[in-house]
Amino acid sequence: MQVFSIPHGDMTDADFRKISTLIYELCGIHLHEGKKELVKARLGKRLRAGRFSSFREYFQYVVEDPSGEELTHLLDSIATNFTSFFREPQHFDYLQKDFLPEVMARKKGGQKRLRFWSAGCSSGEEPYSLLISLCETIENFPSWDIKILATDLSQKILKTAMEGIYPQERITSVPARLKKKYFLQGENQWENHVKVKDFLKRPISFQHFNLLDSLAFQEPFDCIFCRNVMIYFDKKTQARLVNGFYDYLAKGGVFFIGHSESLAGITHRFQYVKPAIYRKE
Repeated sequence: MQVFSIPHGDMTDADFRKISTLIYELCGIHLHEGKKELVKARLGKRLRAGRFSSFREYFQYVVEDPSGEELTHLLDSIATNFTSFFREPQHFDYLQKDFLPEVMARKKGGQKRLRFWSAGCSSGEEPYSLLISLCETIENFPSWDIKILATDLSQKILKTAMEGIYPQERITSVPARLKKKYFLQGENQWENHVKVKDFLKRPISFQHFNLLDSLAFQEPFDCIFCRNVMIYFDKKTQARLVNGFYDYLAKGGVFFIGHSESLAGITHRFQYVKPAIYRKE
């Protein structure tokens, strides 16, 4: 039996430049030379699946494919989707203890509406963690009009997010009381898995979205999470995104970035609150 394989070292510098330039132009992800081996490894799976003889042949197929299907596979392969429930818990502490009481008091007697955006939601742990925090903090939660927009570049990872099914170990850090309240234990073929309860999905709208695309939202957000996403962009793209997020926020709204990220060197209008937390005055 003949086994199809990729010739060793088949990705040339020219191949990498073409692929990395295409990715940058489409979604702003900056892949420096040090990422060449990572790109080669991840796209090597697509070459084997499509039986392409070289990265050059694969690239030509991607740019000439009228359906755009392989381009979607390429972007899904490159996107990094590591996350966890209540990742960077300081943000959720601030949300529950500081921001929510303040914004709810501001809206008391008016329109009881809250809007959130999880930009780069990956496999869904962030928006679900956000909604659990809201449920645990807001008295008479059903009386509020609450919606969360959860977006990601990867269509593949969005399917996981919408299903809300995770290996048991993914919720080890979640307190037992919250596990019982918000998750179902899997049985039979889903043993050692959990599923978020259906009521936790209803306020969340999962959508495929490229952060470089312009979009006119119908109403401003009270809070935007874009954490551990901008590290993949260069400063020019980061500045564009940060100022776009500012425009999308309501006055008094807050913006969360990852603790490994910084707005240093970016001209912006946000007011610093705490590490990785900013506010629109």
